[in-house]
Amino acid sequence: MTRPLSKVAPDWWDYTTLDPAILADAARLNERTLKGLARPGFTIHLYDTLEEFYLAEALEYIDAWRQSSPDNPTGICGPIGPTEQLPLVARIVNSIELNLSKVDAHFWGMDEWVEAGRPVGIAHPLSFARADMELCFNRIDRKLRPRRENIHFPTGDLKAFSDSFDQFHCAVMQGGQGEVKHWAFNDPLPRSGKWKHEPPPATEYRKLGARIVDLHPMTVIQNARTSGGGQVASIPTKACTVGPRETWKCDRVSIWQAGCHDNPFGQRLTALMVSKRLVCTSVPMSLLADHADVHFHYLRSGLGSVESAMH
Repeated sequence: MTRPLSKVAPDWWDYTTLDPAILADAARLNERTLKGLARPGFTIHLYDTLEEFYLAEALEYIDAWRQSSPDNPTGICGPIGPTEQLPLVARIVNSIELNLSKVDAHFWGMDEWVEAGRPVGIAHPLSFARADMELCFNRIDRKLRPRRENIHFPTGDLKAFSDSFDQFHCAVMQGGQGEVKHWAFNDPLPRSGKWKHEPPPATEYRKLGARIVDLHPMTVIQNARTSGGGQVASIPTKACTVGPRETWKCDRVSIWQAGCHDNPFGQRLTALMVSKRLVCTSVPMSLLADHADVHFHYLRSGLGSVESAMH
């Protein structure tokens, strides 16, 4: 049976091309049934306040860095959506005087914008590397900061960036969830060529490593909303991203959803697909069903409800 065209971008794959029965099942989930989707290898956390939510996210950085030593350099791969955890990370490091250089701690940035075929520089107002440095690392006391060579951004040699996941231990890969159901910028692929009638199988998508990608129109619009005041023309249409290949080298994948990056339906859909192992590359997040240790974190007030009604 031919898959339906996307309701958002007919030349692309995305979650609107799924079996309607899956979409209906996701829409029916409430907080209780969502929590019931947990299974071995898939843990669901709920938080009552924003303060608790972002503190817990920040503490994942600290927990990862505390595992590090010169004999076992360890770190975390972190997102720029969300960002609220970053100043908290710096404050905690300073408070407990965790010497990140001494323990040989590492950090990987997930992604970066691309313009004119090259990753944007740190001076670009939308630079993810700039956000990491200004919101976190530049706020850490100089004597406690990680060595600059231990902060890895996908902005230069992408092979070297990818290889660093083999050279050093990544304890956890954090991420948000975009409206197109991506982690990092692992978007669905265009509906063209040999993938015109069916999206690529998971085995093919899982081979993708750090790379430059074309962004799904939904991702461009979302980032205009969250980072550009809605000015779509200001948002690049390409980016560098960490890929599934690097993701599966991390002990844990930890996804943080406060309700501001994806909507109530999207937050439910990916939990259902990961829980039930309904893997489809039109919903890239569903591939995490095959990772050994996945954690979804939700702010209760951000879960909302899924209903069709005029208010």
